[in-house]
Amino acid sequence: MTTVIDVENVSKKFKIHHERNQSLKERLLHPKTGSTEVFHALSNINFKVSDNETVGLIGHNGSGKSTLLKTICGVLQPTTGEIRLRGNLAALLELGAGFQVELSGRDNIYLYGAMLGFSRRGIDAIFDEIVDFSELEKFIDTQVKFYSSGMYVRLAFAVAVSVSPDILVVDEVLAVGDERFQKKCIDRIRLFQEEGRSILLVTHSADQVRQICDRAIVLDGGELIADGPVQESLRIFREHLLGDAIEHDHSGVQSNITIDAISSPTGSFDVRCGEAMHLDVEISSATAYSGNFVLEVFTRSGLLVSRSDAQGSPVNLVPGRNRLGVDFTKIPLLDGIYDINAGIVDTRGNTVIAWREGAASIQVLYDGREDGIVEMDALIRQQ
Repeated sequence: MTTVIDVENVSKKFKIHHERNQSLKERLLHPKTGSTEVFHALSNINFKVSDNETVGLIGHNGSGKSTLLKTICGVLQPTTGEIRLRGNLAALLELGAGFQVELSGRDNIYLYGAMLGFSRRGIDAIFDEIVDFSELEKFIDTQVKFYSSGMYVRLAFAVAVSVSPDILVVDEVLAVGDERFQKKCIDRIRLFQEEGRSILLVTHSADQVRQICDRAIVLDGGELIADGPVQESLRIFREHLLGDAIEHDHSGVQSNITIDAISSPTGSFDVRCGEAMHLDVEISSATAYSGNFVLEVFTRSGLLVSRSDAQGSPVNLVPGRNRLGVDFTKIPLLDGIYDINAGIVDTRGNTVIAWREGAASIQVLYDGREDGIVEMDALIRQQ
């Protein structure tokens, strides 16, 4: 396989000025006032992306994801280290980056295309395709300063994917558009994958990482802390998320809570479609805690099948070992293996307190031949 992105020992530092005089007069009268702090946004980052590979980049806010993408795209220069690219790259960074708000959508298409190295004739050839994908025919001659955030994304994504780049870099902009357009973007990304292109995707959505990515990279505090299979990287990401949740928890809860195991009373995780199933969840807690239990079910391809309603699953943990029972009255899933994640979140569902990725897997057996994920149990009768 050919390496298309090679990030070698990349670091990025910024100077942060404190109490700096704003006017020239103040600086002349008080030249030594204020202080400067060096902020390490990235520290010795190393990884490679090969052709026909989709890599997810995840991390907390402020972990350095966007800074790293900007250095890869050439918007920022690394303080130390080197980045090597093979092939042409199209990037969607901050919302509307590269757009001139006083220009129309039409003019910005040509401007953005020129930034990507295309001539006017080259953009002429794909202009109709760009407008059709963006679904902005009625607004293409309107100044983009009047566009909504969703319209910004649609236009920028349409240009980026229509120029057929070897490398596509996307920085969380897929979270802005409506659900239907997000699906349209995901479908185009899958087409790129089939064509053997390389994709670097920054997202807060673990579901998107599971569905799209071949592997995932985790950043924390400007350092690379994981680079490997999606499930393993997500597990490490959750662990660091938990550490921050405990550190910044204002409820006074400093307990360590862990999801120890998920088991079946029968000792088997095999179940037939349409049958009931019971699971036992073992949880250890250092102190008493009241929260909500969350359980997720995924296909092996990373598609979310079900997530329990955290608001509807309150639990009161006691110090020591706790056991929860989970009853599925009917498993509607079709033939296949499904992975289970489990966790505890706060009562508002905003903070993850404990999490276990890939806590168990169930094998569903189905006697029919139908493709799909669930059995709808339709009643068919002749009228």
